[in-house]
Amino acid sequence: MQVVNLLEKFSLIEKTWTPGIVGELNGQYVKLAKLQGEFLWHAHPDEDELFLVVKGGFTMHFRDGSRALREGEMIIVPRGVEHKPEAQAEAWVLLFEPVSTGHTGTVQSERTVENQRWL
Repeated sequence: MQVVNLLEKFSLIEKTWTPGIVGELNGQYVKLAKLQGEFLWHAHPDEDELFLVVKGGFTMHFRDGSRALREGEMIIVPRGVEHKPEAQAEAWVLLFEPVSTGHTGTVQSERTVENQRWL
């Protein structure tokens, strides 16, 4: 067992939209990401995702509306639901998602990170 300092781990993230792994439990990764600007529309057909805002805030867009999240708030995106995160200013986010979750779901783009690294 080890203690993980999230602030130190966030300092290792240099690029937005590039998650880093900080833990694993029960078949789930705990990831950190810095968000800024718009991401792309995507869905994960077999996995739910949890987003917890550590610093700042962002908006999660869905095809039927949007939800604004502030520091300390979280949202769970159910499997199969198309979504697109957007952050006006840099936001720090902690994610829980199954190990099998692809970065951009079934969508491949220049932003897709195939091999997410441990921080």
